[in-house]
Amino acid sequence: MYLTKEKKEKIFKEHGGSKKNTGSAEGQIALFTERINHLTNHLKKNRKDFNTERSLVMMVGKRKSLLNYLMNKDISRYRDIIKKLKLRK
Repeated sequence: MYLTKEKKEKIFKEHGGSKKNTGSAEGQIALFTERINHLTNHLKKNRKDFNTERSLVMMVGKRKSLLNYLMNKDISRYRDIIKKLKLRK
């Protein structure tokens, strides 16, 4: 699988504070971004994979709702995560 346990722990440690803090909004946004990038590359090769396209759209929606939550909760954390992950909004 493309996303191993060690890679997930690294993402959560880098963005969530610790590798056990899997519930932080920043960690979840970073994980969704990693998965979205992987699915985007997959869809560039397999254009007719409509199930993957649907799950990609759903993941983007989940990430957007988490970003909106973080923006309403704490704008400085929101700006930091946008800058770290190089997301535009």
